Amino acid sequence: MEEKKHIYFASDFHLGVPSFESSRERELHLIKWLEMASKDAAEIYLLGDIFDFWFEYKSVVPKGYVRVLGKLAQIVDDGVKVTLFTGNHDMWMFDYLEKEIGLTIHREPVPKEFSGKKFYLGHGDGLGPGDYKYKFLKKVFANKLCQWLFARVHPNFAFGVAKMWSGKSRLKNNKKEEGFTTKENEWLYEYSKGILKGRHYDYFVFGHRHLALDLSIEGHHSRYINLGEWVTGDPHYAVFDGEALSLKRFS
Repeated sequence: MEEKKHIYFASDFHLGVPSFESSRERELHLIKWLEMASKDAAEIYLLGDIFDFWFEYKSVVPKGYVRVLGKLAQIVDDGVKVTLFTGNHDMWMFDYLEKEIGLTIHREPVPKEFSGKKFYLGHGDGLGPGDYKYKFLKKVFANKLCQWLFARVHPNFAFGVAKMWSGKSRLKNNKKEEGFTTKENEWLYEYSKGILKGRHYDYFVFGHRHLALDLSIEGHHSRYINLGEWVTGDPHYAVFDGEALSLKRFS
């Protein structure tokens, strides 16, 4: 049997929007990708915004998504490590997915090393210059007291507010992110350059930006990879084969 050595990365599935039907279709497409990846994967990394909204009460979790959660449980049971990063849409994950499925969850960027190559992994929200309004909101959302207060709200009302908020989002209204202009205007690219001043990494891998990008970081022998998104019909992922990292489209 061929040794499982590949490392897979994907992000920004935003399950739950813009409609039940399109979300279910995307969930089934994601399951096909997980089945493909798990055949030769040593590890799979899902880098945030798996769900468009997620909040765990002590005894209640969002309904739905049973197909993809079941597939993740099967993959973990088969011995493939699956790591999930929280994103700005699903940051309120606590211990349910860790205990029930066996996922490893990260809430901040982490360094990793695979086959001698150094990786810096994260969702990407709240990093780099600017966006002070969101950075403030993220601190509020991550505050334990605020989470405790939100958990006191009945789920019917809380998830209703979440759906109303989501209804105003760019994804719900099928609007794409602003396109790529220059490297200097890509704030996660600039963030990566700043990290390189203190330590070398071969690859920076993020989501959040909703653009599939593979950019060399000049003067550092390093690359910035953004995994794009799966909502608007152009799903991408990255795979490390033990020697090089490739950004690919999953058709």
